Parts: sequence; structure tokens; C-alpha cells
Amino acid sequence: MGSYIARRLVWTPVLLLIVSFITFVLGQFGPGDPVQIIMGQRSNPEAVQRIREQRGLDDPVVVQYARYIRGAVQGNFGESFQYRGRSVGELIARRIPVSAQLGLAALIISVGAGIPLGLFAALKQGSGWDTVTVAATLVGQSLPVFFTAPVLLMIFALKLGVLPTHGWGGFFDARIVLPALVLGVPGIAIITRLTRASTLDVVNQDYVRTARAKGLTEHSVRTRHILRNAMIPVVTTLGFALAGLASGSFIVEFFFGIPGVGLLAIESLFARDYPVIMALVLIGTTLFVLANLLVDLAYPFLDPRIRLGGGHLGG
Repeated sequence: MGSYIARRLVWTPVLLLIVSFITFVLGQFGPGDPVQIIMGQRSNPEAVQRIREQRGLDDPVVVQYARYIRGAVQGNFGESFQYRGRSVGELIARRIPVSAQLGLAALIISVGAGIPLGLFAALKQGSGWDTVTVAATLVGQSLPVFFTAPVLLMIFALKLGVLPTHGWGGFFDARIVLPALVLGVPGIAIITRLTRASTLDVVNQDYVRTARAKGLTEHSVRTRHILRNAMIPVVTTLGFALAGLASGSFIVEFFFGIPGVGLLAIESLFARDYPVIMALVLIGTTLFVLANLLVDLAYPFLDPRIRLGGGHLGG
């Protein structure tokens, strides 16, 4: 396992370099002049040229990229074009915890409801309960965010008056409930359907019948043999969800007035704030790679037949 982890970690910087270079080049040749963005429309051409030379924007793309990577390795992602005098690291450091807390709350809702519902539907296969559960998940997954957010606001904020409408106060503040529900409800549907399908695949396996034949209790069969092995596809999905915790959701953050990364990313795209965009791409790619590695490491604990590195089930 150690050699497998080492190989994955060695490839991580290579992947980051490829992704960052593509993003950097797209930013260089994309629309909008960084200096014009900094100085505004009424800028002096001489001043624009002087700032371009001071910042090294006249250098070849490879030279600019090498300079950027050297600073990024040291934790310096440059200065934001949109927020003058503010470092990119400072901007993102304040936004990531907000989006991560919101994403974690939504993930808890999705997993806490999705896994039990999926297991229940699978064990009740063919019954009315199974049909109702599957239908409810399809409805929940098909509802767009811009529909569920206003509906929940009308019910819990305007009609019942039990929850606040907008703002941010942290993980244990009541203002996180509605946005977490909006993000978590589609996740419930996805986790439920994955758990149900995976459980149905596992429940008819020979080792499950053998466990029952040995006289194990139904609770032991369901938890140790069925649920544990059925969790492999779910864990894969959760790994991607963990990687996206810090990415935020623009629609939800904008709708509820949450100062997260999703809102910052959209603002930066419209403002062509390339240093912020570059930093978000690097951070997002790193989180994705690490989350993918954690998912691979979790597989052998769920199913000892899985061997890392070979990508197969052992005999």
C-alpha cells in the first residue's frame, strides 16, 4: 500500500502542472487585458504599458507561468485584479471555510437520509414502500435549486417564520439550515438510488446466503455483509462530494447571501480576475486528487478482496 500511495503522490504535482498550465494559457489568451481591468476603462496608455512592464506581463508565457508557479509553491497566488490591494490567498482563505461548512452540512443531510432510505428500499424490493421511495428520489433529484430554494423560503421563513431567510453565521447557526437543505435534497436522491442498486446487487451474493445459513442474526447480516459491501459505489460518490466541499454553489450562495467560494468564483469569472481563477483551479484539482486517493484507500477496508495497485478482486 505504501508504494501505491507513493506513486499516486508522485503523479500529483505532474497533474497539477498540466492543469495549471492549461488554465494559465487560457487566461493569457482569453478576452480582457489584466492591466485594463486593474486601471479601468479611462486608463493612460503610457501608464498601462509601464504597469505591464513592472508586472512582467510582457515576458513570454512560459516565463510568466514559471514565475507564477514559483510563487504558488510558496503560497503566494498573487494579487486580485478585482479587489485592489488584496492578495488572492487572503480572499480564498476567508471563503473556503464558509463553503466547506455549508457543503459538509448538506453532505450530512444527504448521507444521513440517503443510506437508510436506499437500504430500506432494497430490502423492501417490489413492495409499495420500494415504489414510493424510488418515486420520491426521482422527484427530489429532478427538482432544480432555483425551485426548491424559493419554496423552502416560503414555507419555513415566510409562512412558519421558524428559520431566517439569508446571511451567514457559521455551522451551528440557524441560517445554515435552509441552504443546506437546498443542497442536500438532491444528494439524498442520488445516495438513495446508489445504495438501493448496490444493495440489490449484494443481497443475492453467495456469501450473504452463507452468512444466513450459519445462523447469523439478520442485523449482523445486514450490517457486516450487505451494507458494508454495498457502500463501495457510495464511497466513490462521497469522495467526489468531499472534493467539492470547498467549491461552493454559486446559486445557493447568491440566493441566501452566503460569502463562499462559489460566489467568489463567479464574480472572478465575470471580472476576469485570473489570479483568483488560477488559485481556485489549483486548489480544486489538489482536493480532487487527494479525495480520489482517500477513496481508493477506503476500498480495502470495505472489501478485503480488493488489492490496491492491481485494481482487481483477490482470490
